[in-house]
Amino acid sequence: MAKLIKIYPENPNEKAVNEVVKTLRNGGLVIYPTDTVYGLGCDITNQKALQRLAKLKGIKLEKANWSFICHDLSNLSDYVRQIDSWIFKILKKCLPGAFTFILSSNNKLSGAFKKKKTVGIRVPDNSICQAIVKNLQNPLVNTSIRDDDEIIEYTTDPELIHEKWDKLVDIVIDGGYGGNVPSTVVDFSNDEIEIIREGKGDISLL
Repeated sequence: MAKLIKIYPENPNEKAVNEVVKTLRNGGLVIYPTDTVYGLGCDITNQKALQRLAKLKGIKLEKANWSFICHDLSNLSDYVRQIDSWIFKILKKCLPGAFTFILSSNNKLSGAFKKKKTVGIRVPDNSICQAIVKNLQNPLVNTSIRDDDEIIEYTTDPELIHEKWDKLVDIVIDGGYGGNVPSTVVDFSNDEIEIIREGKGDISLL
């Protein structure tokens, strides 16, 4: 049974954030608000949790294309190759924000991500998400929670999300109503700007 935890974005409660982080470190799966749609994720360093997430999504772990939610850009070199200064300037201008940037991965990636040629980097402009990742001290692996109803696409009500995912995850964070427009996905892996999906992120910033 998933615990529903209310966290206010204006001032994320430290005790609640610590509880979420403890659950993540113990291999838990958590649903949380971002600056776009509600996300589902786990601790990037926990192999057991990664396997659980892959099973839940019905895919093989090595085939999963999940984004990494980071607190900021300071540890980018842990995951991606050195990037050109013009790309880094765009990242700094757009993040935190509603973008996923696909970048070439480096050989420091371990385990399930070892063979990945690219990684998607997210730094959401959401204080709850930011507080969790900062406290966890490493990224979350993130995937969106799509709705079964193709017309709706994304569930925005945390109580309905909790109802649906109650037996599948460990914590659902109620951070208020979520959005239903996903992030803008931009691929920089070929050293040029390629917009894969236009979403909430303002492409004029590119």
